[in-house]
Amino acid sequence: MVKYDMYQPSEMADFMNLMYAYNQQLKAKIMDGEVPNSMSLDLLKLHSAEMTDGKSRSQNWKSFVNVFIASQEAVVDTLSNKNLKDRYNEAINNCLNCHKTECTGPIPRIKKLLIQ
Repeated sequence: MVKYDMYQPSEMADFMNLMYAYNQQLKAKIMDGEVPNSMSLDLLKLHSAEMTDGKSRSQNWKSFVNVFIASQEAVVDTLSNKNLKDRYNEAINNCLNCHKTECTGPIPRIKKLLIQ
């Protein structure tokens, strides 16, 4: 009998997928003219979620994470004078900037989140 190992995503991989789904919904709302005013994600989990085997929070990763968190929070900042689409795309571009150095696989998927 052949025994198969089923892929078990790490806590970080699960959280990244959750963030992707959240940003898909956010993009749809923004494109429908809605102004988001709250965030349903606990972005501080980025600091504590168990990483995928063989990965660690490198110095490079650490330099990106707080910038990303701030830019993601800025999307729902109703007091911001900056254009909503620009704030959203800035958050997604921060995802891309980190993934260009840390985990390149999801880049094509993340690019689909940008609002053209």
